[in-house]
Amino acid sequence: MPSETNELNQSFSRLNTADSADGEVGPRTEEEYAAEQLTLRAIVSSKEAGVIIGKAGKNVADLREETGVRAGVSKVVPGVHDRVLTVTGSLVGISKAYKMVAKGLLEGVPQMGMGGVINANGSHAVRLLISHNQMGTIIGRQGLKIKQIQDASGVRMVAQKEMLPQSTERIVELQGTPDGIEKAVWDIGKCLVDDAERGYGTVLYNPAVRVQASGPIGNGGGNGGGIPPRTPYNRTGHGADFSDNSPSYSRHRNSGGEGLPRPPPPTHTEDGEEIQTQNISIPSDMVGCIIGRGGTKISEIRKSSGARISIAKAPHDESGERMFTITGTAASNEKALYLLYENLEAEKMRRQQNPQE
Repeated sequence: MPSETNELNQSFSRLNTADSADGEVGPRTEEEYAAEQLTLRAIVSSKEAGVIIGKAGKNVADLREETGVRAGVSKVVPGVHDRVLTVTGSLVGISKAYKMVAKGLLEGVPQMGMGGVINANGSHAVRLLISHNQMGTIIGRQGLKIKQIQDASGVRMVAQKEMLPQSTERIVELQGTPDGIEKAVWDIGKCLVDDAERGYGTVLYNPAVRVQASGPIGNGGGNGGGIPPRTPYNRTGHGADFSDNSPSYSRHRNSGGEGLPRPPPPTHTEDGEEIQTQNISIPSDMVGCIIGRGGTKISEIRKSSGARISIAKAPHDESGERMFTITGTAASNEKALYLLYENLEAEKMRRQQNPQE
């Protein structure tokens, strides 16, 4: 039921935003913002993850109990130092949760050794993951909004310009005291609530081995490095990746399931670049806009990105989504994902403007 709840919350968010634009209903109150449900993710190192989780999971359990949020850290990927912290709940709960995370990281620096770095202002950075399309709302016209958030919270914010590999998320690093980070997360969350529509279709960052594969897909590959991750097409912008059993965000290991394309074993280009395979699920009613009349759009995406894209003929599970399999170099796959995302956004906007079609 969590996904249905998130979609309902987004529907109310869209209605509130539309009503406000028409002048019928005023902007949200602070109490309304506090109750808004959303997900806010962050990148953490393996050592930071250990501090956040705590012995036998005590720290993350305390965080959940004190703030009322759902929180978890993605599983370890051999050879990858980054993990993803996912926090889902009310905005006020999420703000308090990141305050606790910041405080815990600051106190845990000694046990992290070289993995824990205190900045000159006595803080430990928190690196949030923000959808590329929502960054404009956080930065504001001529940088006024981000300056306002920094001034109000006392937190230094650094927004990376580039999207993370094979995703449409960017990092916003927060450097400040735990109290300041709570305030900054609160203000950032308000921006995300107001601009929820632009979070539609975010391709979530998934830490994974991207350079060397340990073996052909489906053979277990020793440490699992040869199994490429599935990047989810997140319809609501609120996907959480800490539940490997979730049908919307599970990894596909080419187990021969019906309707799933069977990608070939990884190979290399003439220049030695590895050929990677990545899966993305797209709702069936949106597939037509990706393919285009006579296959023109998908052909353009293939040509422009240099990636090979195959499409399952039928939905792969009860969600009604169809699997797109993208095969190419890391750069080709990243471009293909971005182009697919752009087409989905364009179709969504078209449907909003022409609801009777």
